[in-house]
Amino acid sequence: MSRSVRAICLGGMTLGMHAAFAQEASQPLQRVEVTGSRIRQVDLETAQPVQVMTQEQIQKTGLVTVGDILNQLSSAGSPDFSKGGSLTSNRENGGQYINLRNLGSQRLLVLVDGKRWSQTVDGFTDMSTVPSAMIDRIEVLKDGASSIYGSDAIAGVVNIILKKRLEGGQASVYIGRNQEGDGRSKDFSLTAGANSDKVSLMFGLSHTEQGVVWAKDRPITAYPRTNKYPTVGLGGGPWANIWNEDGSIDVVLNHTGGPEGDGVGADSRNLANYHPFDNSIVNDKFNSASQMMFQMPTKLDTLFTKGTVELPYGVQFQTTAMFSQRKSSAQVAGYPLQTGTQSSYPVYIDKDSYYNPVGSSVVGAAAAQDLYFQRRTVEVPRLTENRNDTFHVDASLSGDFELRAMPWNWSVGYNHSSVKGSTLGTGNVNLLNLKKALGPSFMNGSGVVQCGTAANPIALAECVPFNIAGGPSASTPEALRYVMSTGQATYGSTVNSATADIGGEIFALPAGNVGIAGGLEHREVRGYDRPGQFEQSGYSSDLAGNPTFGRYTVKEAYLELNVPVLKDLPFAELLSVNLASRYSDYSNVGDTTNSKASFMWKPVKDVLVRGTWAEGFRAPALGDTFGGGQQSFDEYLDPCDAVYGQRDNPAVAARCTAAGAGANFRQLDQTSTPIASGGGGQSPYPFMASAGNATLTPETAKTKTVGFVYNPSFLPGFSASLDWFNIKVSNIITAIGATDVAEYCYVQGIQGYCDALKRDPITGQIISLNRGNANKGILETEGLDLSLSYRLKRTAYGQFGVRSETSYVDKIRDQEAAGEEWTDYAGQYFYNRVKSNLSLDWSLGNWNATWTARYYSGVKDRCYSTTIPGECSNVGGEASWGKNYNKLGSVTYNDVSVGYKTAWNGQVLVGINNLFDKKPRMTVSGAASSSYVDADFPIDRFFYVRYNQSF
Repeated sequence: MSRSVRAICLGGMTLGMHAAFAQEASQPLQRVEVTGSRIRQVDLETAQPVQVMTQEQIQKTGLVTVGDILNQLSSAGSPDFSKGGSLTSNRENGGQYINLRNLGSQRLLVLVDGKRWSQTVDGFTDMSTVPSAMIDRIEVLKDGASSIYGSDAIAGVVNIILKKRLEGGQASVYIGRNQEGDGRSKDFSLTAGANSDKVSLMFGLSHTEQGVVWAKDRPITAYPRTNKYPTVGLGGGPWANIWNEDGSIDVVLNHTGGPEGDGVGADSRNLANYHPFDNSIVNDKFNSASQMMFQMPTKLDTLFTKGTVELPYGVQFQTTAMFSQRKSSAQVAGYPLQTGTQSSYPVYIDKDSYYNPVGSSVVGAAAAQDLYFQRRTVEVPRLTENRNDTFHVDASLSGDFELRAMPWNWSVGYNHSSVKGSTLGTGNVNLLNLKKALGPSFMNGSGVVQCGTAANPIALAECVPFNIAGGPSASTPEALRYVMSTGQATYGSTVNSATADIGGEIFALPAGNVGIAGGLEHREVRGYDRPGQFEQSGYSSDLAGNPTFGRYTVKEAYLELNVPVLKDLPFAELLSVNLASRYSDYSNVGDTTNSKASFMWKPVKDVLVRGTWAEGFRAPALGDTFGGGQQSFDEYLDPCDAVYGQRDNPAVAARCTAAGAGANFRQLDQTSTPIASGGGGQSPYPFMASAGNATLTPETAKTKTVGFVYNPSFLPGFSASLDWFNIKVSNIITAIGATDVAEYCYVQGIQGYCDALKRDPITGQIISLNRGNANKGILETEGLDLSLSYRLKRTAYGQFGVRSETSYVDKIRDQEAAGEEWTDYAGQYFYNRVKSNLSLDWSLGNWNATWTARYYSGVKDRCYSTTIPGECSNVGGEASWGKNYNKLGSVTYNDVSVGYKTAWNGQVLVGINNLFDKKPRMTVSGAASSSYVDADFPIDRFFYVRYNQSF
């Protein structure tokens, strides 16, 4: 293998790439383009760290989606959108996104064959829309590249290289499941191709499924606070809590059964059949985890075609078209309905309702009273179906020519990527119908309860009375159909771009030829998000939202220059400098210029030293600027809470008291119960989230990297690299969380955030909170990447190879506002200081095997409780959220796969992920929607088998 090829392996290439390039070593080297540069060159060494995963390595992970595969990279942080985020209400839910360097998925640029892929309105690229079966390799540039590719390339670039040519066909079948039998995954693909001297065609189709995992099916996930605390964290129950205006009545219906929603209620018209409301009565509450998905299912169907035609005069025409349809679903517990579900349209049990136990039909008109209520509609769990269609087509003309006996290349192309989707939600309540169903009603002459009064009846076909106080056993299918609503929304975004590029070598220097590349791009981005008209009205228990519409255009030009300075000299086997700059002119945020300078230096043949300084930027996404906003029942922690807040800070206590949250204030959850842990609770009032901000300006970034690559000539097959990185993002655009707003107000004392929330003047509870987007400070990360690989010589026992990728995060911190203190998150949940993947490969004849160990260092988690033994290892210890943290130890997962190649061009691959069945653990910070367990870590031992057939 050539030394230059080994060097790029050290930038992150894994062992499989060594084998692939070794097979081609005897072939004539061609000038190629490597991710991170537009200049084609023969030498594959690069000043930037690039990690490559081959199709073979992808299959050996035992995973079937690109998102899952890339989220296991040591440089990838925790996903922005969890598989367990069934309560998440945005359009990204159900997709998969890569959070490289913990800088946020929206700060990573995703390319497919070097072209921008589709994005959501909020600027996220769903990796699950690219089928893994169509991939030749994935190149991950772990460096800023805005000077080459433009906006979003701050944390790095993922370039998915699709298969280019195929003679014959390939079929692949995969099935996998958890040891408990759930989480069933399937992957079927078929590709076929044909080639001639002038034409190459390839066609593919694939079907991928990831099955559901229900929270109720495992003891640890079967309860909101795990099976350690089965009676804690239970939500509002299906047996209505009813009360009157003066508080003299505050009762719950007598019933059998417990917090699973089972049982039968007593006669709800008789007030004697009720008992006083008491938060300590577990059987009056509901275990929401019994109806919730722990991991959400997805299905992906893809059609793919690619063609190349050789035209006269050395011109080549290429086109790629792909259509992917993703279907995902999320189910959560029935709606926690209450009188004030929508504060603008309160609903009561009318004093003339037949089912009111203190209504006119029971106690007479003079003593009748309206009643408030709180009741979860467990009869109809909330289910959201999300259909997402991604369409991509590109076409280009390209060619090569010589100018002054030096090689040049050119290309012009058009790229279209679009996403269109729709959501369909059931399990929410039509408040207009509910008001009628809880309004006046009477028993008619046929013994049927009818809406209206005897004097002014409402036709049975127009209204169905609802006995909401009677609980599930008193509900009828007709009443549920009448009060329930179906929510709908449509969304979409489109990226159209036209490009023109040219590159070549302009003159020779003693150390080599000077390379240059330049180009122009015109890009249009537009998108929309339209909630259903009924949801916009605010007359549904579904989260009200406003429509989003936006569009902008950008004109760009870039220039890149590669200058070889020295070669074959003492202490300078190689020295080269690469310079690049890109000018971007946006129709909505103005213009920006971003530049880069990098170098490569080989003091001796075995050592390469490299470094980069780069400017970067990210333009506001459509949703950032034009977002209409949507209601959200946020999980949050009020810093004014007397038990779990930060009132031990005198300044915080003073601010809270001044705002109406006194010394004994307790934050209440949706059951009107004080929160029971440092994880906070879900607000009983809808907050407004994700509102756009037309004054946003682009984020800017500075990236610095320095590293070395070592290929010792005395140890063939060994490679090592170590790279230091520092990325600082200024003017960051951030979607502010509810906890953030409260902390910025009461902990940081920033008045602008205090203006965004409102407390009830009597109870002190936060009843209104607006959170949107803002340019609010600086985000910085710094650390090291270590890459090792060693392919041993072949022996009688087979050939062995070791490869390792490790990332160390020294700091990941932000500054909320200019002049404020830095907050460092390194070592806390989501921000492991060390992540490492170590693999041992073996092959002998037709057999091969791989063993991989995935290591995650220990982290600080929020304390579940400071008083329960074992739930807070460091009482008083400091973390980003304030005092008290619980240290969770390191975790290592072991995966193994074994493959065999048959005599008929087939291959069998069987494997087990999480071989030693490492059990999940309780976490507050990383909790899934259903329970205090992280849904993005293995829940079980996972078995799979794959069969590939070439023909």
